[in-house]
Order: sequence, then C-alpha cells, then structure tokens
Amino acid sequence: MHINELGQLNSVLQRPCRHYDARPDNEVSLLVIHNISLPAGQFGTRYVDDLFMGCIDCEAHDSFVDLKGLRVSAHCFIRRTGEVIQYVPFEKRAWHAGVSEFNGRQQCNDFSVGIELEGTDTEPYTQAQYNALHLVTKALMDKYPKITRSRIVGHCDIAPDRKTDPGESFDWPYFFDLVF
Repeated sequence: MHINELGQLNSVLQRPCRHYDARPDNEVSLLVIHNISLPAGQFGTRYVDDLFMGCIDCEAHDSFVDLKGLRVSAHCFIRRTGEVIQYVPFEKRAWHAGVSEFNGRQQCNDFSVGIELEGTDTEPYTQAQYNALHLVTKALMDKYPKITRSRIVGHCDIAPDRKTDPGESFDWPYFFDLVF
C-alpha cells in the first residue's frame, strides 16, 4: 500500500466527500483510531458511508435524529471485511476529532489522520480489520515520519471526557505487534 502525492492510498476505494478543508500548516503527526457503526451495533449498512458523504437519511432510523445537519468525515473507514474506503486525502483536514487535545496541543484535526473502524467499544474487531489497519498505518508512517508509536492513539485519548472509542475491544498490544 502506498500514498501518492495527493495524499491518497493507491489500492483502496476512493469516495471523495465534501467534509474537509485545508490543514493550517500541512503537518501530519498523529494517527487517531475511532470506531463507528450506524445504527449503533449494526454492521454492513450503508449509513456510515452516507454520513461521511453528507447524504444520510436521518429518518431511516430513530437514532439518527441527532445526525441531522452533522458534517463529519474520516480519512478512511475500514469495514469488518477489511475493505478500506478513503473519503479525505491525508494532505487535507478531515473532521473526525472534534474538541480534542494531544500533548497540550488542541484541535487535533489540524495535524492528525482519522481512521474509523466499523465496530463498537465492546464487539471484537476482525482480523481483516487489523490487517488492513496495519497496512494503512505502515503507509502513513512511511509518508509521515512524525507518526510514531507514541503518536498513535484512540479517540478516547484525545477527547477523554466525551469519547470512549475504539473501546476496550481494540487490542492495542496486538495492533502494535503487527506494526512494530
């Protein structure tokens, strides 16, 4: 897996969305791992893609009422099958972290890459997801050498008062063994 000069992975589905903007200084030095499923706990639906593409039908499920008008994105989404979909080039700022702080620096979207895993805090992730995340992470580290082991975190680490993902089900030691 390789990242081209536009910040796109060469071997994944590209689904360019409109929910991003320019990075203030083009620095990429943090990887943030998230989880998402829509509706919560349901996998393989089209709704995560619809959310990132800005076309989710907020009446399709009762739990979607809070998503009305929400403009969010991730750089990539990794389905349970291991399929990787890229929504935002890594050179651009995706809107994934929200109010956040890492090592005293706020607004993590400015300098981070956000990868969403299809999942929940409590449901084990699949081997295919770990394999895909490993390959994406290695490509990111090759392109952006400031992303090191200590700069790969969960959403829970940069927004601890409001986020818990990727959750207790994410096997950090196993993931780090794959990458390092």
